Amino acid sequence: MPSKADVGVRRRAATLDLMGDTPMRRSIFSATAVALGAALALTACSSDSGSGDKPSSPSAAASSAAPQLTGTLTIWTDETRIDAFKKLGQEYQAQSGVKVTVVQKASADIRADFVKQEPTGEGPDIVVGAHDWAGQLVTNGTVQPIELGDKASEFSPVTISAFTYDGQVYGVPYAIENLALVRNNKLASSTPDTFDGLVTQGKQVMAKNAKVKYPFVVQQGKDGDPYHLYPFQTSFGAPVFKQNDDGSYTDTLTMGGDAGHKFAQYLAKLGKDDVLDTAIDSQKATDAFSHGQTPYILTGPWNTPAFKKAGLDITVLPLPSAGGEKSNPFVGVQGAYISAKTQNPIVANDFVTNFLGSEAVQTELYTAGQRMPALTAAADKVDDPIIKGFTDAAGTTPMPAIPAMDSVWSFWGTTEAQIISGKAKDPDAAWDTMIKNIQAAIDKSKG
Repeated sequence: MPSKADVGVRRRAATLDLMGDTPMRRSIFSATAVALGAALALTACSSDSGSGDKPSSPSAAASSAAPQLTGTLTIWTDETRIDAFKKLGQEYQAQSGVKVTVVQKASADIRADFVKQEPTGEGPDIVVGAHDWAGQLVTNGTVQPIELGDKASEFSPVTISAFTYDGQVYGVPYAIENLALVRNNKLASSTPDTFDGLVTQGKQVMAKNAKVKYPFVVQQGKDGDPYHLYPFQTSFGAPVFKQNDDGSYTDTLTMGGDAGHKFAQYLAKLGKDDVLDTAIDSQKATDAFSHGQTPYILTGPWNTPAFKKAGLDITVLPLPSAGGEKSNPFVGVQGAYISAKTQNPIVANDFVTNFLGSEAVQTELYTAGQRMPALTAAADKVDDPIIKGFTDAAGTTPMPAIPAMDSVWSFWGTTEAQIISGKAKDPDAAWDTMIKNIQAAIDKSKG
């Protein structure tokens, strides 16, 4: 898990624990006409090594609706997904004849290594990762657009929006994840429709059950965790950046002003009331819920297997509003990017668009990783109430993938931690200072 731009993702313990071992049942090997056209344009500037038999001219290739797939394909993925993608590589190789090599890279290094090695031609054809890598990968010129054409409509809109940068799609999504409220049904059988009501209910449970120590838990830590607090913040009408009509992000901050002040004041109140605590990190939060010490936790699907293993009867719900508006957690999307210097663009496009984008493959990845598929045909067949609960809580707010997000995380987390702990005596002033610092950092990054 990555650097500042991915601080929110890093703080989600095991966010990328997506896959186990699962074989594929089928694959599709005919490149779409649009993807083929894009691939042919790239072939002209690619090396012959690894691309196999190439057509003598673009027009000759264009006359074939299903070009022969040949050559090699190299895929990079991290340690949490290596087994699953090795299975995919083997299946694709067996059915297409393309030699596939899947390389494991450390999750903390994979993106930086790709940015470093891709310009030398030593990088992979495909890299698997999070959608919020897109800003850095695109601005560094390391990935190419993917022309999905009509196939884009087959995916959940938020997943396509997540991989869209400057109006172009740069990744094929396969899984979605986000935070939601998880309830221990033994301690609470219903949930109030406001967060204040939830806290009151939780304190009533504490009064009746000596084992229960907290009305609600969410991980924080000494440096704060704005990713986990973002659903609260959006309920106050203070999203981090302004979005365009198409859902893409601008670098205009929108979490200041009156809405930001009201949220900051609420954080101070929750800290004073011991509802939020910077001493509660990821492990302490999950342990408290697993051991029946709280009726509620705000967390992601990466923790629910442990809850079920502990024998808990749980329900997954949207977080009730704290500020009067809908609580919208960040949506994280996993997918595959194609290198701008791939030596086999036709095969790379076929793998990510037709193979990874097929219902069978997305269903297999769901079975392995227990994340809702990005492809709606696969998602519609998911009947697990826990996974569906996370989907119902997801909303339509992807984690910003723009470079300006790099300037946000550290100021954001530190300020929230100071407000919660009471070190910031004036929440409004602390929030205003944070906004000024973030804006200065964004301006500086622009040169």
